Amino acid sequence: MSVTTTTHLNFRGQAREALDHYRSVFGGRVTVVTYKDMGEVRHEDEADWVVWGEVTGDNGFHVMAYDVPSHLPWDQGTGSFFVSVRGEDTDEVTALWQKLVAGSTVVQPLGSSPWAPLYGMLTDRFGVTWVLDVTAPYSG
Repeated sequence: MSVTTTTHLNFRGQAREALDHYRSVFGGRVTVVTYKDMGEVRHEDEADWVVWGEVTGDNGFHVMAYDVPSHLPWDQGTGSFFVSVRGEDTDEVTALWQKLVAGSTVVQPLGSSPWAPLYGMLTDRFGVTWVLDVTAPYSG
């Protein structure tokens, strides 16, 4: 098995600033994909917001972040993070999803996405929001 969990922080327009700050504290590399990069711009003032970002350090530090777009509800105190489960094997991630989805509310059904071969989001019966995906290199 090759599954890892990562804290996934949610912001509204501050994800890039937060990622840069965490990189300055912990070291590592920042990777950012914007809504403009994905062709998913609904509001021009949000085009450069982060749809997917992370800081990865050689020391093992890893945090992910994104900017919740304005058309979705967001409250800094109640929706400020996800637990991200990443794997390298589609069958493995699918099996985890099938076990975790029981009693959950599906936010984004498990399926392919522009940034990952497999991606899905759900909120489990305990109120924890999980993101499951299969890793893919970013060549942007």
